[in-house]
Amino acid sequence: MENNKPLWMEDPLVKEIPKQKLQFLEQLFAKGHGKSQKDMMALLMPMLKKAKQENLTFTPQEMNAAIAAIRKHSSAEELSQIDKILEKSRQEAKKQS
Repeated sequence: MENNKPLWMEDPLVKEIPKQKLQFLEQLFAKGHGKSQKDMMALLMPMLKKAKQENLTFTPQEMNAAIAAIRKHSSAEELSQIDKILEKSRQEAKKQS
């Protein structure tokens, strides 16, 4: 598995973020790749709920570092997908707070 890690997970920007959090983000972006907005919502809801149950929370600094690292190693198509995922997760976070 170590050799199959995305490049962003090796980036110095995320070296301080715990492995469990990086793996959660990797799953989120991998599962969301190529999905429509409707499918993204169906995917995002259970994943955010699971993260909350596991007390898996990100500091703003961790999120910013992870997003910066992911964006740095992404294609234009992936960047568009990342923006969709982030927007949906922001909307869900507002609903839950």
